[in-house]
Amino acid sequence: MELTPGTKILDLIKTHDFMLDYLADYAAEFEKLKNPILQKTMGRFATMQMAASMAGVPLETLLADIASEITERTGEEVMVEGESGPLLDPERIETLKDIIRDLHDGTPVEDLKSRFAELLTDVNPTEIARMEQQLIAEGLPSDDVKNLCDVHVQVFRESLEKQERVETPPGHPIHTFQAENEAFREIATGLGEQLDRLGDPPSPEVLDGARDALSGILEVLSQIDIHYVRKENQLFPFLEKHGVAGPTQVMWAIHDDVRALLKETRVALDEGNVVTLVASGRKLVQTIVDMIYKEENILFPMSLDTLKPGEWGEIHRGEGEIGFVLVTPGTEWSPPDAALLAGLGEQAAGMPKTLPLDTGLLSIDQVNLMLKNLPLDVSFVDENDEVRYYSDVPDRIFPRSPGVIGRTVQNCHPPNSVHMVQRILDAFRSGEKDSAEFWIEMKDTFIHIRYFAMRDHDGTYQGCLEVSQDVTDIRALEGERRLLDWGEGE
Repeated sequence: MELTPGTKILDLIKTHDFMLDYLADYAAEFEKLKNPILQKTMGRFATMQMAASMAGVPLETLLADIASEITERTGEEVMVEGESGPLLDPERIETLKDIIRDLHDGTPVEDLKSRFAELLTDVNPTEIARMEQQLIAEGLPSDDVKNLCDVHVQVFRESLEKQERVETPPGHPIHTFQAENEAFREIATGLGEQLDRLGDPPSPEVLDGARDALSGILEVLSQIDIHYVRKENQLFPFLEKHGVAGPTQVMWAIHDDVRALLKETRVALDEGNVVTLVASGRKLVQTIVDMIYKEENILFPMSLDTLKPGEWGEIHRGEGEIGFVLVTPGTEWSPPDAALLAGLGEQAAGMPKTLPLDTGLLSIDQVNLMLKNLPLDVSFVDENDEVRYYSDVPDRIFPRSPGVIGRTVQNCHPPNSVHMVQRILDAFRSGEKDSAEFWIEMKDTFIHIRYFAMRDHDGTYQGCLEVSQDVTDIRALEGERRLLDWGEGE
């Protein structure tokens, strides 16, 4: 038997009559199915997707539970297809959880590798990502899954390396990611070699002579952030549309590990702390190399298996706004026309040429120009927490690209700050607060970040406005300037 999100409830009950009682006990919302009239009406058109929504449970959890019940009662093998593809055997998931608990309790990785390998000998890269997704959906903390990620990479390294490297034409987003990886692998290796030359134990005297070389390597290596930002803002949103959100959260958390290690290593170099420099630098090298491995052997094959041609076209169209690093994308691959752009064109054709605002009448072009020329970054998130707009200003403080439109704002932030975002949105939605503000120092700039609750005339929450501004020069103002004074360069 095959069970999918589109399987009708009535078809399921007709095939296995015991499922009527099972579903009624599973969730109070399903008790209505015992009413013959509702069974023939609601059950006829209601799908597993709709049933999961009615019961307030994750779709893949409901499908897995139903499959397990059918197998237990009949011995029949059930093929389960979730939103993002085939689900893993529920028993294997449970065994996996036991392994993770042992890992969390301090059992050495080497002691778990044999159990893990025996459990998942035939899992491919796409299934590894789906496995992570299911575990997070069932409540496993992403930090635990991040630790698991390192384990399953160790276990599967040999089998993954037997796979053929994914090949795409120059210009395709994956080809560009891979070209950047080749460059960063070489740079990370160079950093490791420089650290080895400091000796064992590392010598402060040798560091004095290697300081400039190390500083240069770290400066170039720090540009890997552009590679990560493009993943976070272009590739990840499209994977999330296919239900692949857990693995992207895990990878983003590792990106933040790299960012923290880069900062720690640079500070150690500046302060001449050679012991910390070597320790954090070596960990940085290993984390970057491991991430490249995970991208090449898990993320990229899974992405090519999941995304459609038109979606790659949309990714390609937006990635240039974030930029590339150390490589120039090729031109052999031409992105296909995206239905999204055609749809936007149709919408624009039917829109009014002017917008009657509360205090004036502006054309769409004027509104767009006004927002683009504000001396600050503006982003708007609607009442459903979905990003609907960002101002495409020349020098954005925080990167944005078209892939963010329609994405939930929670997925636009690193995992370690999502709780703060959610706290702000909850306070806005409840009416407890109307604004929130933060200020941070970023390199040589002072950034002021403010969030405002957007409410209509009735006070109903309609979304959140984020405003970010570089106020470095404003903070430095003194005295007065009452007359126009356009000095050179102003």
